Amino acid sequence: MTDDSTFEDINVAKADMDHIYDQSDPRTYFRELNKLDYAIPGIAKPIFQKLIGHLHKRQHDTVHVLDLGCSYGVNAALLKHDLSMEELYEHWGQKKLADATPQEVVACDRRFFADLDEPEDIEVIGLDQSENAIAFAKAVGLLDEGLVVNLETEPLSALAKEKLAPVDLVTSTGCVGYLTEKSFDRLLPAVTQGRAPWMANFVLRLFPFDAIEETLNDWGYVTEKLEGQIFFQRRFASADEQEQVLEQLSDLGIDPTGREAEGHLLAEFYLSRPVKDAAEIPIKRLLPA
Repeated sequence: MTDDSTFEDINVAKADMDHIYDQSDPRTYFRELNKLDYAIPGIAKPIFQKLIGHLHKRQHDTVHVLDLGCSYGVNAALLKHDLSMEELYEHWGQKKLADATPQEVVACDRRFFADLDEPEDIEVIGLDQSENAIAFAKAVGLLDEGLVVNLETEPLSALAKEKLAPVDLVTSTGCVGYLTEKSFDRLLPAVTQGRAPWMANFVLRLFPFDAIEETLNDWGYVTEKLEGQIFFQRRFASADEQEQVLEQLSDLGIDPTGREAEGHLLAEFYLSRPVKDAAEIPIKRLLPA
């Protein structure tokens, strides 16, 4: 099991983004992250789409996605409306929204997303500890359901467990590290009430995934890493952040040469599936390079 202080120490190395994460709408969040070329949701999108496509083909029904650390519904926007990160940056950075009230932003976004094509084969549930972010994503229609909970410190309510029962795919693009095996241990009883969902996690190389993998193993999962592929998350926010991250990587025995040493936070992809599913289609066949 991971010592709680391990992830706490690692998180100290990263820039603190809390001040942009729980506002009434995404304008500040996207303005600041645009400066850092934050890109991981867009990079993750084609992988998530392949998994959703496979699950839809297998079950011939709507695929229910649970997005962990969903913030303002970014992954939902990319998957449900086939948008890119560049288009979201442009949308939430447009001049006409600069002086708008949060209520005006919500009204604008309701119209914006309602006018876009939306697939009928996917629904997205968002889970995040940010009440404002969840409220926004639900208000503009990005999330079909939204759960405000910090799984590190509190259990799921009975209503939340009921909403999570249909989940087919669990996704994350950066919350592992804030979420540890504690969160997955609280989540798994809810999402495995029916058919056990697949778990698709993009994890910064800073954070060991072994404790979460062990927890998933206890629930009958096999975890595979997409070998040989590293995914860009964002640029470092400062030289100080880079220095601290490089120190943490060194402590973990990870060589950052040519990677984080070049100024980028980088992630790896882990796919966890029930033993039978993983045996039928190994990750290399499911997600060929």
